[in-house]
Amino acid sequence: MGEIWFDTPPSMSTVLAKYLFTGEHLSVQVHPTADFSPAQSGKDECWLVTDAKEGARLAVGFREEFSAEMIRAAALDGSIENMLAWREVADNDFIYVPAGTVHSMGPGLTVVEIQQNTDITYRLYDYGRPRVLHLEEAMASILTGPHPPELRTRIDPGRELLLVDGPHFFLAQCIGKPSDGLAARLEGAVQFLPLAGQCCIGDIVVAAGGSAWVGSLYEIEFDLSERCLLVASPRPRDLKSTRS
Repeated sequence: MGEIWFDTPPSMSTVLAKYLFTGEHLSVQVHPTADFSPAQSGKDECWLVTDAKEGARLAVGFREEFSAEMIRAAALDGSIENMLAWREVADNDFIYVPAGTVHSMGPGLTVVEIQQNTDITYRLYDYGRPRVLHLEEAMASILTGPHPPELRTRIDPGRELLLVDGPHFFLAQCIGKPSDGLAARLEGAVQFLPLAGQCCIGDIVVAAGGSAWVGSLYEIEFDLSERCLLVASPRPRDLKSTRS
């Protein structure tokens, strides 16, 4: 398991962008909701799969509604893995994962993860690895049913798309320079992650696989037709909780 985390300035400190590379199974885990951790505002996140080996899978939510007692017992004996809703995934699959959703990933994936910038993860099961589990904390936060299907989609890599416009962060995909409509929604600091080609800030070149931030979207010079992700903390007028 490897990760690359991208630092941001104080104006964007509530959002974290990173790449995940899975060489083995990620632990079965959950991030707390704001009800459980009000000081941290919970931890929603989303994933964009940028590379997936044949048969690569990830899990979000449970196959069906289970009681908390059943989930707790399954975490203790390891059978919780079989209660999760595992799905084969491919390049360009996009999944929004609300706080409280039990999840895991299998090997063979490269994923861009955008999340609320809180470092709270509770592990329910860790495939026998000698790391601390957090069963009681996890059980206080989990959603015990399936992951809503409307929070999963396969996106068109060749189209400008609004992916998340919600209370915690804004995420869009642009192809070359953003449209006027999209640009109008992004006031203030913006983080960008080129997925193909490169973007520039003056003489600074940011290539695919990297990331940078600017005080304004209009400081970025985009390649004419290359793909880029744009991330920002939402402004008050953006608090709509819409996802697509």
